[in-house]
Amino acid sequence: MAIAKFTICGSEIMKICVSSTGTDLNASVDQRFGRCQYFLIIDTETMDIKTISNESTLSSGGAGVHAAQIVTKEEIDSVITGNIGPNAFQILQAAGIKIFTGVDGTIKDAIENYKKGNLQETGAANVGSHAGLGGRT
Repeated sequence: MAIAKFTICGSEIMKICVSSTGTDLNASVDQRFGRCQYFLIIDTETMDIKTISNESTLSSGGAGVHAAQIVTKEEIDSVITGNIGPNAFQILQAAGIKIFTGVDGTIKDAIENYKKGNLQETGAANVGSHAGLGGRT
């Protein structure tokens, strides 16, 4: 029986995006990717942070698509969030970005769990369209 071995971070410098309720590592992971307050772009080696205010927060529609377009421009390797809908998931996946959902707690804890390989990559959207609006269409 062959055993597959892989490394999430290895010695490479990784740039990840975390959906966030605030602008620093003590903020919580926002459970809504498309309608999160901020995206924190974090260099996992230096822990340098770039904060991007999410313009999609109050959009009447297309928030996930717009949010995914914002973060793909940042040339990130992975996204960490609570939930992600099908449209955003498809855009990020097409860009070759790994997606980790079901994450909660502080940004700092999420990054540490990512570095330790404790997060599981998501294979599909984990909520339906318009979930950030409470399911309203």
